[in-house]
Amino acid sequence: MKKSMKLLALVLLLSAGFISCKKDGDSATPSSSASVTQGKWRVTLYNDSGNDETNHFTGYEFVFSSGGSVTASKSGAATVTGTWSTGTDDSQNKLYLTFTSNNDFIEITDDWHILQQTSAKIQLEDVSGGNGGTDLLTFEKI
Repeated sequence: MKKSMKLLALVLLLSAGFISCKKDGDSATPSSSASVTQGKWRVTLYNDSGNDETNHFTGYEFVFSSGGSVTASKSGAATVTGTWSTGTDDSQNKLYLTFTSNNDFIEITDDWHILQQTSAKIQLEDVSGGNGGTDLLTFEKI
C-alpha cells in the first residue's frame, strides 16, 4: 500500500511538472521597448496587403523617444511626428504607431504585432480586420 501511495505521489508530481512547463518559442519578441529608443531607424519594408510601398518612406529617419513620441525626418521634406507605445493584446506583444498627418504615415498608423525584435531590426505584422489583408512593416537601425 505504501509503495502504491509513493508511486501515485510520484506520478502526480511529474504530471504537475509537465502541466506547468511552458515551452518558449524561438521568437526574439522583446519584453521591453528599450532598444527602439536607441538610435535612428529606417523603413526597409512596408508591404500593404501584397503591394510593396516601401518607397513612400525612402530617406526618412525615424527616432523613437522614450517619452512616446516618434519623429520621421527627411532632408528637403516636412518632418512628420506621431506617437508610439508598446503593449500586449491576446498575449501578443504589440507596437502601437499613430500619425495624424501625411497620408503615407497615416497608412502605418496601427497596432502592429511584433514578429521579431533585435537591437538592429524590428519586424511587424498587421492583419486587417476589414479586408483581411496582411501588412508587413520592418524597421532597421541606421
